Amino acid sequence: MDIKKLPKTEFAAAVAQIAGERNIDVQSILDSIEAGLISAYKRDQKEKGIEVSEETNFQVELSPESGSFKVFEIKEDGKKVDVTPPGFGRIATQTAKQVIDARIKQVEKDMVIASFMDKVGTLIHGNVVKIEPTKILVNIGKAEAILPKEEQVKNERFELGDRKLFLVKSIIEDDETEKRDIILSRSDSEYITRLMDREVPEISSGAVVIEKIARSPGIRSKIAVSSKQPGVDPVGSCIGQKGSRIQSVLNEIPENEKIDIVLYSDDIKRFLVESLSPASDVEVVSIQGDKAEVTVPEDQLALAIGSGGENIRLAGVLAGFDINVTGAPPKKSS
Repeated sequence: MDIKKLPKTEFAAAVAQIAGERNIDVQSILDSIEAGLISAYKRDQKEKGIEVSEETNFQVELSPESGSFKVFEIKEDGKKVDVTPPGFGRIATQTAKQVIDARIKQVEKDMVIASFMDKVGTLIHGNVVKIEPTKILVNIGKAEAILPKEEQVKNERFELGDRKLFLVKSIIEDDETEKRDIILSRSDSEYITRLMDREVPEISSGAVVIEKIARSPGIRSKIAVSSKQPGVDPVGSCIGQKGSRIQSVLNEIPENEKIDIVLYSDDIKRFLVESLSPASDVEVVSIQGDKAEVTVPEDQLALAIGSGGENIRLAGVLAGFDINVTGAPPKKSS
């Protein structure tokens, strides 16, 4: 509907002004008002003790010029019956105002959320504003985002007002309500990837590449890196002088989570050895299909397996094998 063609009645002028100021389609406002009037009519009838079946079809005819309206019940044969109650105008006016206010708030929220579309996959700081059993609400500036239970790190505790770093994971939309939400994460592997990209200039420049990553949130992460530039040590670049770079990453993840930076290799056996870091003197005995047999000295066995088996499990995810490790007796000195 062309706003310029609307007669300048009070109602039309008000709708046109709201549409122009908020960049909302005029018809969208009118549709919302009509839906609100039907809800108000049903509520009014219920308050008068008149039961309205959910199956009953109603239609509102609203004049965009004057704001006048009529409520019709649509019979099974398609016949329209005017059921507009006497004195319904006052309720209708209140309803229209509430609907427009709600519509404005939703559009403004949608516009803010739309501005975050190009931030998906990036890191953002936010303050915890509400803690619920299934989610945490986080203020991220002009918008409020959701940290769902499944995107939280197990055993990581939050307090109201906590300021944390989050990954903007996605923006989801409910098809029924058309409501859109910004979804955050602290457990996704991409969170670690983005942290490394932020703290290691060689990664952001492309000189060092994160080839693979395996993460058990809150426990351990393993990152396999390679160099695309001669003379650049990928592992050393990620760790930094005196561990400064990796420490900056560790400062942004749960306190007890460890990070292993390992050298990626196209040589499967060599990569298997690297993936079991921090265990040393690893030997690959055999590889059959997706299964690998390796041995380590007895004093390295606990390191290779890791607490709760996490080290060997993540090494398997990183290298793509089901790894079985056994302790080897110390080699006899000649």
